[in-house]
Amino acid sequence: MAKILVVYHSLGGNTEVAAKAVAAGAASVSGTEVVLKKALEATEEDLLQCDGIAVGSLDAFSYMAGGLKDFFDRTYYPTQGQVTGKPYVAFLTHGGGGRAIESIENLCQTFRFAKVAEPVLVQGRPDAAAEAELKALGAALARAAEKEAAG
Repeated sequence: MAKILVVYHSLGGNTEVAAKAVAAGAASVSGTEVVLKKALEATEEDLLQCDGIAVGSLDAFSYMAGGLKDFFDRTYYPTQGQVTGKPYVAFLTHGGGGRAIESIENLCQTFRFAKVAEPVLVQGRPDAAAEAELKALGAALARAAEKEAAG
């Protein structure tokens, strides 16, 4: 059984809708446990105990939201070397830029997570098509984490 952590920061609600879609996609894979947490509430234990992580943010001036950056800041040193190779996916909501995904991907590389799929970028509030893409992202993560947990 794989455990997926979906950690996100949302201000206007768009990223929260996206995070719930990713979580639903992960939960659709049989035997997957999903933990959905706001970035300011997620802990190093959440990161250490999961088999895969999905990280999401809004685009804040072409950078990830401060809440997600805070999660990365708080968990990096306590988990260093213990999360190498952990499967991850990323998602972003934005108002027309979407460049913040680069900052998220850079930090995921710093943690040495293993990228499972290309990030999903959603302009505005996720519509039905975007939610389907986000669910597929979550399912892909759960399948990768399941292999990781079994291996």
